[in-house]
Amino acid sequence: MPKKTSLVKITDIRGEKPWLRKVGISPYPVESIDKKRTFLIVCEGYTEKLYFNSFQVVTAKIKLCPLGCSKTKLVECTIAMVRDEQYDEVWCVFDMDFKPDVLGQFEDYNNAIIMAKQHGFETGYSNDAFELWFVLHYQFVDQELLRPYYFETLGTLWNIDYERDGKKQSFATKIYHKLESDERSSQQSAIRNARKLYENQRDKQYHLQNPVTMVYKLVETLNSHLRS
Repeated sequence: MPKKTSLVKITDIRGEKPWLRKVGISPYPVESIDKKRTFLIVCEGYTEKLYFNSFQVVTAKIKLCPLGCSKTKLVECTIAMVRDEQYDEVWCVFDMDFKPDVLGQFEDYNNAIIMAKQHGFETGYSNDAFELWFVLHYQFVDQELLRPYYFETLGTLWNIDYERDGKKQSFATKIYHKLESDERSSQQSAIRNARKLYENQRDKQYHLQNPVTMVYKLVETLNSHLRS
């Protein structure tokens, strides 16, 4: 951390006043101030917001915005938000959430990632579900799966009906601490698992990267700003 200096009049410096020779007084007229990095994290819903909000970040300023929309629409909203305020890093967090009866969802997903990158945003995309990140704390998964599998797996691990209760605010608020306190869970293992999944599929089109979650990169970034 830069050492703070005392404010001193310019006229005193030029006049070489004797008190400037005292130990601990610096003849610089400007005080050194630490500037925290600023982050904007725009996500689909409150599960993501409450999870990221649980990180005890102290050396950065984080703004979390759950928008209730996904993919391209979420990125478009993010673009509008940064017109009014500047951030050191901007993250868009969303998942594929495949629905067999919806046309154009692969294009929507791919275009959202491409658009975010074109605007200099980081992307914490997941295919198929954000909950893959939680499951990777417990086990490595490399089969092409959809969210019902992750919901069922977390329900078994946590002894709840995850689809019904897992996204309630009262439960979602506790997920970060539940993962940290569970002896079966490891964030470092989740990071390794997620990185391996990405490295194995990075050359594929985004919608074909399944399973994958880039949330690990955002977690690593937040970890670098935690309370020591």
